[in-house]
Amino acid sequence: MKELPKAYEPGEYESKIYQTWEKSGWFNPDNLPNAKESFSMTLPPPNATGVLHLGHVVMCAVQDLLARFNRMRGKKVLWLPGTDHAAIATQNVVEKQLWEESKKTRFDFGRDEFVKKVSDFADRSRSTIQQQLRATGASLDWSRERYTLDQGSSEAVKEMFIRMYNDGLIYRGHRIVNWCHRCGTTLADDEVEYKEKPGIFYYLKYGPITIGTARPETKVLDKVIIVHPDDTRYQEYIGKEFTVPWIDGDVKAKVIADKVAEMDTGTGA
Repeated sequence: MKELPKAYEPGEYESKIYQTWEKSGWFNPDNLPNAKESFSMTLPPPNATGVLHLGHVVMCAVQDLLARFNRMRGKKVLWLPGTDHAAIATQNVVEKQLWEESKKTRFDFGRDEFVKKVSDFADRSRSTIQQQLRATGASLDWSRERYTLDQGSSEAVKEMFIRMYNDGLIYRGHRIVNWCHRCGTTLADDEVEYKEKPGIFYYLKYGPITIGTARPETKVLDKVIIVHPDDTRYQEYIGKEFTVPWIDGDVKAKVIADKVAEMDTGTGA
């Protein structure tokens, strides 16, 4: 009788097991016999900015459980894999590497050469991510793998934007955005890192009341002044309305009392 090893060595077995699974073709729903009902889901595409972390693995475990459970119930299961080019995030990783290696910026290479360097990095990163996903045992249909810069994916995005525009769901407009002066482009909210630092507190004359604020740009259309109900300085104004000249013409302002106002901050109004 063969003696069992004292410790389980996953590296000796699991890659071979996964290769067997993948060669069987059962991860492809087209190969599942007699299955009538379908079940499909998409792998949230990891960013092509490096390697997977523990959070990715937890997500894969949950989705793999759903995929395998539904296959066992006789369904045609499609679990679609893919990776996200990650746009500005991937570009920043490559720019940092170029600076560390050669003290050069993207402007030293020109558009075409720099785009190729980003693409090469993304390809290497995607290959690493694919190996990591296989190492988790994820039962993904690799024959349908997608990349967010694939021709098909890009065309689908364009088509959706056109449809949304034609339906009046998206439009051009003037808005305050997150602007990166180094990248020369807008940033998503989750790409912004906030730092606390001393700022300026502004005082603005609002009719008979002086208000205090750290965000004067938000006061253009303000029509309500909030004071604390116990603040003796403003008792005669609570509940009253008055017309005052303001930033974009006269406005009709009203004073209301709310305990959210802090009497010891600025003017308390």
